[in-house]
Amino acid sequence: MEEKIKTILTEKVNPLLEGHRGGAELAKYENGVAYIKMTGACSGCPSAQYTVEEIIRSIVLEELPELDDIILDMSVSRELIDMAKKILSGEIEI
Repeated sequence: MEEKIKTILTEKVNPLLEGHRGGAELAKYENGVAYIKMTGACSGCPSAQYTVEEIIRSIVLEELPELDDIILDMSVSRELIDMAKKILSGEIEI
């Protein structure tokens, strides 16, 4: 199932989001629910929740009606936390 979701995101969703300099990726899949993480400019967009609820959900569920739901994963990536620590410690200048 995970590969099917990733394929739909790559082939159908991300081409739509590229115009906004962003994308979507599967963060995890469990118990019939796909957790989607927004990437690029879409990750900080105030409309990310709407994008997942209205656009991504409709595209993915049309292709995979056996899924129970599509939910926006708003967790912060380990890479972003590590980068923030380096900036705050002065290790990296912005």
